[in-house]
Amino acid sequence: MKHLKIVISLLIIALSTTALATGMRELEWSDLIKQITFEDPFEALTSEQLSRLGLYARVKSLIGNSPDRVSEAMQQEADEAEQLLRVDGIDIEGLLAKRSEIKSLRKKSAYAVVDDLDGQHIRMPGFALPLEFSGSKITEFLLVPWVGACIHTPPPPPNQIVFVSIEEGFESKGQFTPVWVSGEMRVQPATKDLYLVDGSAGIDTGYTLIAQSVSDYKQ
Repeated sequence: MKHLKIVISLLIIALSTTALATGMRELEWSDLIKQITFEDPFEALTSEQLSRLGLYARVKSLIGNSPDRVSEAMQQEADEAEQLLRVDGIDIEGLLAKRSEIKSLRKKSAYAVVDDLDGQHIRMPGFALPLEFSGSKITEFLLVPWVGACIHTPPPPPNQIVFVSIEEGFESKGQFTPVWVSGEMRVQPATKDLYLVDGSAGIDTGYTLIAQSVSDYKQ
C-alpha cells in the first residue's frame, strides 16, 4: 500500500510538471464569458407572455406609424393580449420603456470577452464549422459550442464563437466535426463570412485561435 501511494504521488508530480512545462490551459466554453450583471425584467416572463407583449408592441407601433395597416382582427388580438398581460400583473408600459436599454445591455454582454485569455496557450473542445480549405484540408473554421450553430440555429453570442486558423490544415470528417483544438488564444474580435446555400452571412467572433493542433474529440 505504501509503495502504491509513492507511485501515485510521483505520477501526480509528473503530470503537474508536464502541465507547467507546456503552459497549456484547458478551457470550457463558460471560461470565455465575461460576466456582466444587470437586471433583465424580460427574463421573468413566460414564452406566452413574451409573445403577447410582442404582439401588443407591434400593433401599437403600427397604429402610431401606419394605422391603415391595422385590421380589426389585429386590433382585437392586441386588445386580448393586453388584457391577459394586465391580469397577470405585467407592467406593459414599464417593460416597453426599457426595451432599448435592455437590448443594449444584452449586446454588451454578448460581446464581452475575457481579456486575460489573450496570449494564453489553451486547449478546448467544440464543433468545427469550415470556412476555408487547402485541397481537402480545412485551414480556417469557426469553433462553436453546439451542432448546427450558425446554420441550423441562430449564431451563438460572439464570445461563444472562436475563429480558428491552422496553417497546415486538418482532415475533417464533415461539417460540425467534434474536435479538440490547441494553440494560442487571442482576444481579437473578427467578422467572418459564412457561405450558406441561400447566400452568405457575416458571423461575429469574440476570439481568434492560432491552432497548433486539431484532433478528434475524445473525452
